[in-house]
Amino acid sequence: MRDHAPIIVHQLSATGGRRVTARGEILGLAYSDRDLVEFLRRAGLPASEELIDDEAWVEWRGGKPHDWGDT
Repeated sequence: MRDHAPIIVHQLSATGGRRVTARGEILGLAYSDRDLVEFLRRAGLPASEELIDDEAWVEWRGGKPHDWGDT
């Protein structure tokens, strides 16, 4: 049993964007849901808008889901 989801979207950085990791590997700095989905696709994971809302797959840390700091 996993302790947490395999994909982590970390808190908003001071310079904008959110770091994304998958099983501890840094995938990149996302600035939108579209960036996040693209990182997952490149990592060979099932990439979809529905997946990023699935708590079994994605854990949003340090802020609300889908908050990219562009208010």
